[in-house]
Parts: sequence; C-alpha cells; structure tokens
Amino acid sequence: MSRVLIIGGHGKIALRLAPLLVERGDEVTSVFRNPDHQQEVAATGATAVVADVEQLDTAGLADLVKGQDAVVWSAGAGGGNPARTYAVDRDAAIRSMDAALAAGVHRYVMVSYLGAGPGHGVPEDNSFFAYAESKTAADEHLRGTGLDYTILAPGPLTMDEPTGLIAVADPGDGRVARADVAGVIAAVLLDDTTVGRTIEFGNGDTPIAEAVTG
Repeated sequence: MSRVLIIGGHGKIALRLAPLLVERGDEVTSVFRNPDHQQEVAATGATAVVADVEQLDTAGLADLVKGQDAVVWSAGAGGGNPARTYAVDRDAAIRSMDAALAAGVHRYVMVSYLGAGPGHGVPEDNSFFAYAESKTAADEHLRGTGLDYTILAPGPLTMDEPTGLIAVADPGDGRVARADVAGVIAAVLLDDTTVGRTIEFGNGDTPIAEAVTG
C-alpha cells in the first residue's frame, strides 16, 4: 500500500485515477479547490481535501504533502486566463515540488503534455502559449530538483473509454483517453524504471504496464 496525494483531485484524469489506486489498496488523498466538489471527489474512495494550491505557499503545500509516499500533479488552470495559467500550471506546480522536497516525499509524477519543452513552437499570440510556457518551466524545474520524478506527456485528451493500450516509441499525435492517462499514472507509480524519465505516449497497441517499463 502506498499513500498517494493527487493535486487537482476534481480533474477528469484525477477522478479516474483515484478509484484505480483505491481499488489496489493505496491510501489516496485528493486535493481540490471548490468545496462544491467534495461529494464527487469523495465518491472516488479518496480522502477529499479542499485546498487552493494557487494560494498556498511552499510551507502550506508541504503540510499537505507531509506523510505521503508520492505526489501526482494533475492540476491546471484550464486555460483562458494567461495570468492564472502561469500562477497554477507553473508557479504552484513548482512550489509543490519544493514542498515535496521539504516534506521528504521523493516520488513525484507530473502530468505534462506531448510537445512541452523549450522548442514547443507555440507562438506568443496563440492562446495555448501560456500553458506551453508554464509546462515547460515546471518540467524543467522538476528535472533539477533531485526528486524521483516521472513526467508524463500525452497528446490531445479524449473522453473515450479506456483501452489499457498505449504507444510510447511512436505515439503519433499522442491522442489518448483520459482514463488511459490515469492508467499510465497508476502504472508508473509501481514501476521504478520510470523514475527520471519523460514518457511521451498516446493510445496504441501495447499494454500500459509493459509500455512504460524502461
């Protein structure tokens, strides 16, 4: 059994991840901002904790993280507001990494996206620019922390039913069901060969646990 903290607990990926972890016996805590979502998050089997990671400083985040075995960052501002995108997807994410270090929690899984990096190629006048910049900065910070990180880089997310199958070596555009992203997170948490890696993927024909093994 592991104790896993999911940040962004009301997100579409997190709502699919928490039951997978609970079912296999993990102790899951899901953090989310809006108290109106308490019942929906609790229904996943996770302990539902209301906290606004955008407002919490590193010490406050460290209090949340303390005692966990792993942190999963699946939060996001949802686009549309560049200032808030930078505040959540970059700044709060980076604080959560520093908080994990301060709390002695070394396993950290980041949900990023296929194409993130200094060469993301998104023009400044594109509405996606702030997100691309934020994810690039957060991923780069994570790589330098010394945490036992895994960065997951799926392509466009769908609401399709899960297949349990992905492609890693040649993911194409990386289109993938959110439920399969949840399956990938669950798998990498059990697989130490994924530590220190960035895994680009999309739906494919290889079972998830097999595909992520390094």
